[in-house]
Parts: sequence; structure tokens; C-alpha cells
Amino acid sequence: MKPALALAAALALSSAAVPAAAAASPAPDPLERFQHQNLTWSPCQDAQLAAAGAQCATLTVPLDYRTPQDGRTLALAVSRIRAADPAGRRGILQTNPGGPGNRGLDLPVALRARLAPAAAARYDLIGMDPRGVGASGGLDCGLNRGSWLRSVGGDLSGFPEAWRLAKADADACWAKYPDLLPQLTTRNTARDMDVLRAALGEQRTSFFGQSYGGLLGAVYAQLYPQRVDRLVLDSALDPARFGVGAFQDMGAANERALDDFAAWAAPRNGTYGLGADPAAVRATVEGLVRRASAAPIAVDGFRLDGALLPFLLSVCQGDDRDSADYADVLRQLLDAADGKPVQVSPALHELLTSVLAPDPGAGADLAGAMAYLCDDVAAPRSPGWYRAAVQRALPAEPVFGPVFNGPTPCASWRSAPQEPFVRVHNAVPALQIQATGDTHAPYPGALALHARLTGSRLLTVPGRVHTVVLNGYSDCAQRAVDAYLSDGTLPGADASC
Repeated sequence: MKPALALAAALALSSAAVPAAAAASPAPDPLERFQHQNLTWSPCQDAQLAAAGAQCATLTVPLDYRTPQDGRTLALAVSRIRAADPAGRRGILQTNPGGPGNRGLDLPVALRARLAPAAAARYDLIGMDPRGVGASGGLDCGLNRGSWLRSVGGDLSGFPEAWRLAKADADACWAKYPDLLPQLTTRNTARDMDVLRAALGEQRTSFFGQSYGGLLGAVYAQLYPQRVDRLVLDSALDPARFGVGAFQDMGAANERALDDFAAWAAPRNGTYGLGADPAAVRATVEGLVRRASAAPIAVDGFRLDGALLPFLLSVCQGDDRDSADYADVLRQLLDAADGKPVQVSPALHELLTSVLAPDPGAGADLAGAMAYLCDDVAAPRSPGWYRAAVQRALPAEPVFGPVFNGPTPCASWRSAPQEPFVRVHNAVPALQIQATGDTHAPYPGALALHARLTGSRLLTVPGRVHTVVLNGYSDCAQRAVDAYLSDGTLPGADASC
């Protein structure tokens, strides 16, 4: 027998000796031990969760889903509020509050309070601190909230300091968490969600996500379309613009918001003295920023400079229901800049404290946001790129262009993304809700996402707000969410409230 024929005969005899079922036995699923883990539930330690009757548990997931068998794991904190109507229970409703980097353990409490009781009662409401956030191995890099998202100035005089601070943040986290940082991605968080679904013994999961959480829901639907039950995306970011593009979009959106506020404030010039017409109000705001850049404004024990004032203003104008508070804040800052005595309002005190006062907890959440942004999408690394971006934005965005086009820690990130960001395009049914004046997730991005979610219905809410449902902004939007979660009813077509 020729050697080749002998080898073939030997293989044939060898395979014949093995039962066909055994020969075709598939390789074991490396995620099976995670998907079939038993979660041990106990009363939550958080007072708010405990008062709501929530239970908490720890979910074990792979550190790196590319090598789940290597033994490296993460412990994620999850919460659950049981369905109040066991007979009508539909399943689980996972949630994410946004960020990225926001803690989500307590979101089921807030969502239950907002939903119609009949809708909330049908689901086990599930919260989670995402990997690297809060009780799920949260980063603690010693960051300061004022270290980025700061204006580099119209003359770019603040650029060297902005670049230095952003790089220092990246370096501080990489020095402490070199193994964890590359694994903090949206794709991995979606995988964690699916492990949790399986560990809870559910074939499908419903989901409510707002802001970045809406983007996460879109990514989950792309990766696991057969696992999605009902999907609510509130104020979702455009996945195709995530990263530097999302920041740049916020610059233009905030300029539009300033114009919208100026139109509100001009007829009230007798009350606030900000300007008799919208152009005059805008000139007042731009002048205040220039004055803070030349000489920091001393107010409430703080010194507010031109680097951080524009970011504070962007916080003020995020909700058009706060226009009176915004106008009052501007009036106080103008008086302080003039050296007049100022009785600081609670709104201004809260803003100054949140932007300027050291807060280790907020710094930790900022680290989580930084990690997800930088690990998901690569950012330009040249200082010249950001300088040019600011200069291009300045004519149309004199106040906010130098904030949202400046450098972030991603420009100094030490690794490239391990996987490409998920390209979203699917026909999974979803209810998408978006406000036209959203300064964080601008409406044009919502239209782009809606075009890729071909099974979605877009409910447009006129107004300036970010995260419609939990902010109680629109009764119309609330009724749509309640109807969808109660009986699966989506609007027959895109609609406007």
C-alpha cells in the first residue's frame, strides 16, 4: 500500500472507531461558566436601594472577553427590584444611566418612580455599576473635575495647560490600572449585560438607556438582536460620532442653546439686565467670558476663570426650564466681575461647587468616562490637530468651540482600541426619544442613529433638555414609554410631542 493510501486508511479506521456524535461534539463555550453562575441576592447596603426593597448581588465576568478562559475576572455590582405583578411579569428590564462612567445601581429606583405603576410592575428592574465604575471595581486615579473640558481660549492661550492636564490624567490612570483600562469598552459592557441576562435565566432582556446608555442599548441590539425584547433609547448619542466627534457636536449644540436662551432673556432685560435684544444678550455672555479670562471672577470663595466659565455655562443651559436660574447666575457673575457685593443663589453655589470644588467621587466617575471614551475610539494625537479644530470652530462657536474642540486625555492614551467600535445598523424594534435642543446628544445625531435603527420609532420632543423621561420633561413621551413597556405598543410612525 502506498504511504498516502495507508495514511488515509488509518484515518478512516480511526474515525470509524469513534461514535459520530462524539466526533462532531462542539468545543465547550468558554462563557458557559459565567452564563450559568448562581447569583446570591441580599438586601442592598445603599439606603435608597434598601428603602425601595432592592436586592444586590455580584456578577462575575471575564476581564478580557477575547481570552475568557485565562482566569482573570471582574466582579460587577448589580441590583434588582422584583416585579410587583408576578402574574403579569414579562421579564427583566436592564438599565444604564449614561455617562459613560455613570453609576447605575440606583437607576431602578428612579425609573420605577417615573414609570406608570402598571408598566413598572411587569419587570424585574435591573441596575448595574458598569465595569470600572463605582462598586464594580471603580477607577480611582486622583483626577480633578476641572482638568479637562476646559476652554483653551479664543486666542488658544490656554492650550498648553489644557494639553498638560489632559495628558496628566491619562498618565495617572495608566500608571495605576494598566491591565484594567483597555477592557473598559462599550462592547465589553454589552457583553456583560448579556452574561447577566443569561445568569438571570432569561432568554431575552428589555432595556432602558439614556444618553450614553442609549448608545449602549443600540450596541447591545447590534450584537445580540435575538436577545432584545423591548428597547427604550432616551437622548441617545450617535455611535458613528462617538469620541472626538461627539464632543465637537456639543460645541455647535451649545452655541444654539445660547442663542435660544438669549431670545428668552432679551424680553426680560428689565429684570436681569443682560441685553435688550438677543444679539446684546450674546454679547454680554461673550464679554463675561473675556473678562474672566483676563481676571478670574471672585465669587462665593472661588475664583472662576475663563477656562472653566464656558463649561459652567454649558451646564446652566442644558434645560430650558432653568432659564430664570441661568439668567440669575449670569447677573450675579456680572456683578461679581464689577466688584459689587453678591448674594450667591443656591443655584450658583451648586454650580461653582460642582465645577471648582475638589470631589474624589466625581473624579473617580470622570476616570470611568475617560476610559470608555478613549478605549472605544482612537483620538487624534497631534496637538496641532486640536489647535486647528478650535480655530475652525471659532467663527461659529466663539464661546463653546474652544471647550469642545480642545484636547482630552484620549490624545495621550497609551493603547489603541482593541476592537473596532460597533457599527450599528439593524431592524430591532425600539422606541427612540429625543429633544430638538439637546446640548449633549444633539438632534442631528439622533436622526442619524434613527436611520440606522430601521425598526425604531422616533418620538421628537420640542425643547432643550437632555434625558427626557427621568427629567419628567414631556407627558407625551412618558405616555409613549408606558404604553410600549406595558403592552409593546410602538407609535405607528415617527411622531412629535
